[in-house]
Order: sequence, then structure tokens, then C-alpha cells
Amino acid sequence: MTDRELNPSEQRIMDGTAWAEFCDTLKAAGSVVVGPGTPENPFDRAEGFRYLTRLLRAALDTFVEGADPLAPELLRTAHETVKMGNDNPDNYYQNAPISGRHEYRISGKRGTVHYLGFGTQAGNYGATGSLNTTGYLEAKDLEIAPDGSFEILVSRDKKAGNWLPMTDDSRTLVVRQTRLDRENEQLAQIRIERIDGPHQPRPVTAERIDRGLKGSAFFVMGCARLFQKWADDFQKHPNQLPLFDSAVAGAAGGDPNIVYYHSYWQLAPDEALVIDARPPECDYWNFQLSNHWLESLDYRYWPIHLNKATAKYRPDGSVRIVVAHEDPGVPNWLQTAGHERGAMCWRWIRAKQHPQPQARVVKLAELRGGAPA
Repeated sequence: MTDRELNPSEQRIMDGTAWAEFCDTLKAAGSVVVGPGTPENPFDRAEGFRYLTRLLRAALDTFVEGADPLAPELLRTAHETVKMGNDNPDNYYQNAPISGRHEYRISGKRGTVHYLGFGTQAGNYGATGSLNTTGYLEAKDLEIAPDGSFEILVSRDKKAGNWLPMTDDSRTLVVRQTRLDRENEQLAQIRIERIDGPHQPRPVTAERIDRGLKGSAFFVMGCARLFQKWADDFQKHPNQLPLFDSAVAGAAGGDPNIVYYHSYWQLAPDEALVIDARPPECDYWNFQLSNHWLESLDYRYWPIHLNKATAKYRPDGSVRIVVAHEDPGVPNWLQTAGHERGAMCWRWIRAKQHPQPQARVVKLAELRGGAPA
């Protein structure tokens, strides 16, 4: 024991206040799942509470285990069983803690993954309700050696060669690897290291654990509230795909090269959602189904998304996607995986134009009967 006076965080750790408030905030986050505008059935509510546990796993990894910007390591806090904000099934997400007060080097091998983007971000869903992009760099703009190796310097001050900007407020590095062919494309191998001092984590302190517990609980609450607000808004135009506000997407950490069409779907057992689009010249596009909580449906086991390479096209270059509970026997069928409703998203990356996907609900029997839908 020490005779010195404890600082506020030490006192909160010593008397358990930090833990008690962490638990209280998590308890309060449950109100999002049972609040207005959420589905009133056991299935969707059960997925909602599972969603909170997934957010908590991501939060603890981010704010407690992997929070030191003096020794950042790339983590996967969004993946097959941690999902948020209409996460893209084609993406391999990684993130690491950084600070605008320091400088870093990203290095690795490019691999063959279709799209590779690096971003620095400020804020988080718990503290600010946003993830604003403070710098962005994609593989097409990188200087890459013949063997596929590359280095990127991450700093506030401009550097020669590959440079990813930061600001004083930058707190997170995000890496998006987007695959057209999930089975055969080789992911980039990437590491990050601090270069303005030793790459070593600091010993744990009461201040860091107090801050980490608070940040984790606020993230669960903030993320759940933010995307429930999105789901509320999406339900105002069910079974349609209007253009999403780019400023809102950017504030939530969206890729600045992407145009999004977010919305909500809901189908009776005898209905199907038919979506027609003519993809423009673009680097990539995809369409996906999610549940009410904006978690992509389980793409490991069900066909719930299509992209530029996996979709089947009509002779005129257009594409028709059909969402239905049962297989109607037509190309590009996406399965609802036991869900009656949920969110959905269409993306264009680096598109020359942004044509509006056209969606409408038809009877499943019309498709099975061979009649043009």
C-alpha cells in the first residue's frame, strides 16, 4: 500500500466504482433492444441481445486489451461473429490504436485481394457518435515493389513516398481488404509499428483500466443507439433502395470511395423482393442482406450477398437480384436465412455514375411460374 493520496481513477478502481458503472451502462444498453421501433418478437429480440454481446467483445478488445497507441497491433474487431453498421461480407476488416502525437510505419505484402484501403479516423461511436476519416490511402495509389512489398508512413506531417495523413485527433487505423473471390484471393499481409519511440506497451494502470471500462460500455451503448436510429430511418422506405446521405456515411466511418444505398426489407412468406440495376463502370459493387440490428446475415452458411464477380448478368449488362425466403428457381437468389425483416445495402466503389437500383415486391408464385416479374 502507499501513503500518497489516490487519484480519481485509482479511487474508482479501489472501491469498485469503475466496474459498477461499467455494468450499469451495459444494463442500460439493453433498453435499445426493447425500445420503440424494434421488432416485438422473441427471434429478433434474441438477436438483439446477442448483438450487444458481440459489441462488447469488440469493445473490450479495442478499449482494454488493444488500446495502447505506443504499441499498436492490428486486430479484427469486426468479422464473422462481430458485426455492425451493415458490415460488408466481402471485407476483411482490421484496426489498430494510433495517436496523432506519434508516427508509425505500415509494412507488408500486397497480396492479390481486389481492393485494399487504409484510413485514419477520429472519434468513436461511444464518445463522439462518429468515426470521421482524417486520412485515406488505397493500394492503387501506393508505390509497391516488384515482389509486392510496400511501406506506408503514418504521421501528421507529410512524408515522401507512401504517406497516410493523420491529425491531432486521429485515434484509429482502419484497414479494409475487399474480395471479389473470397476463396482464391490472397489477403495482404500487414503489420504496423511505432517509429518515433519503442514499440512497447505501457504497464497497466488504474487510469487505463478505468478509461477502458468506461470506453467499452459507452461504445456498446453508443453503437447500439446509432444503428438503431439508422434502422428506424430505414423503415420509413421499406423494400426500396434510396441513396444514402454521404455525410452521414462519412461520419460513421464509411469508405470515402463508396456510394451507399441503405434501406430496410420486410417480406411475407409468399413474397419476393426483386431488385433491378444496371451496374456502371466501377471498381466493385455488392448487395447484401442484414438483420434488424444491421448485422450482415451469416454469409458463412447462406447466400445472402452478391458482388460484381459473383452475380449473373442479363445480356444487356443489367442484373436482377431476388430476395425470398424460398428458392424461386431464378438466378441471383438471396436467402433470408430465417428472417422476416432486416436492413439491406447496395454499394458502388469508384463508380463513374450512380444509377438508382429499382426494387419492388412481387408474389413468389409469379417467379416460380416463369412469368416476367
